[in-house]
Amino acid sequence: MSNILFVVTGADHWTLADGTRHPTGFWAEEVVAPYEVFTGAGHEVVVATPGGVVPTVDKASLAPEVTGGPEGADRIVQALASFTRLQQPLRLEDVDLADYDAVFYPGGHGPMEDLAVDAVSGRLLADALGSGKPLGVVCHAPAALLAAEDADGGSPFAGYRLTGFTNAEEAQAGLADRAKWLLQDRLTELGADFSEGEPWAPYTVVDRNLYTGQNPASSGPLAEKMLAALRG
Repeated sequence: MSNILFVVTGADHWTLADGTRHPTGFWAEEVVAPYEVFTGAGHEVVVATPGGVVPTVDKASLAPEVTGGPEGADRIVQALASFTRLQQPLRLEDVDLADYDAVFYPGGHGPMEDLAVDAVSGRLLADALGSGKPLGVVCHAPAALLAAEDADGGSPFAGYRLTGFTNAEEAQAGLADRAKWLLQDRLTELGADFSEGEPWAPYTVVDRNLYTGQNPASSGPLAEKMLAALRG
């Protein structure tokens, strides 16, 4: 059995270019699908957030139109309720990477607000990348990579092939024109080799021990690839 750390956003909003607060948090599917993959294989999942705040689910991610209908919406709400560690997160500041066999960052727009500028998270990401342990980051969670620095002040993720929520998807979601910055642009600027698939379709990229997924539909497949690595 492996111990897997989920680093979840503590933000409940995303500040847009005009200063308005867009309600958000974590995206339900990106927590539930990987949680079910990992725990279904017998692994333990622990949650940490900045400051140990109880994370907020993005209400939009519970809507029937994104969960496959009313039954899907009910199922994901029940799944979140059964994931009791979400209500008892560790303080990210107290986390010791040595206690975990893999690290996973689910998305939602929340990471664009807090994890993108969280130095504690940035150090954890850099250490996880250097450790060789599987490091999974999906959808908007690659925003957290922006806070990671190497010894020279550059990005440890420069030169890595990866993916994340694309400019095309942000535009189709109706928020690209209102954002202070776009994730795909920032990841490209830090020197990552950004790769993208079709909007909203599952798309994952693996480069060494870095596992990235483009969007919510990619979260389950990404966790399956990490699971294969944990099996050795």
